[in-house]
Amino acid sequence: MTSNDDRTRDALAGLTTSVDRLLDPPGCEWNRAQTKESLVTYLVEEAFELVEAIESGSQADLREELGDVLYQVVLQSGVAERAGAGFDLADVIAEVDEKVRRRHPHVFGDDSAADVDDIIRLWSAAKAREKASRESAYDGVPLGMPALARAQKLLARQTRAQAPAADGDDPVAGAGGHPPADLSHADTELAWGRALLTSVEAATARGFDAERALRAAVRERESDLRAAESRERRGTPQPE
Repeated sequence: MTSNDDRTRDALAGLTTSVDRLLDPPGCEWNRAQTKESLVTYLVEEAFELVEAIESGSQADLREELGDVLYQVVLQSGVAERAGAGFDLADVIAEVDEKVRRRHPHVFGDDSAADVDDIIRLWSAAKAREKASRESAYDGVPLGMPALARAQKLLARQTRAQAPAADGDDPVAGAGGHPPADLSHADTELAWGRALLTSVEAATARGFDAERALRAAVRERESDLRAAESRERRGTPQPE
């Protein structure tokens, strides 16, 4: 075992010990009152902060947010253990390690992969064996995903499974056979939704990540708005 392995082991043990102290009597009253459900808000918030650090933060931001997400994993595991879930953090780590090894048979098993396409094929086959009880190509796509990301995930599932299109679906007209909406005349939320879904289909066809693209555009707009706000405070004229 290398010194880096020792540091990782000791650091994880230290965090686990700290969380145990929070959750065991007398511990921290707030932490001890939490449930897996009550902690979801914090997990989602930390996950989005990690995304922000990855896409637009510093290396220090990335390190901090990775730690915050790790804390949520350790905390959720500790809460589950004390609620009688029948597993602890060691079980969580062992299970994901086993999954990583199972889904990379070209590294940990006897299979070989000539290229990335082979790697994806092996990974998909391993996952399909794990999820053999699923009845639909669309099972397992979380309802809680952001809408753009979920739409793109469903479209990717359709493509990968070579599943039939929805009734009346037309790749030119858009989702469900509905033509791209003229947003200037869209008078219902569903019309707007269909137009957005058509845009997601177009992004998918071009290999773009729709959710990431929208985040980038929103960051750009926010930067412009903040700049305009700053100019107004300073009394600086709007640029031509």
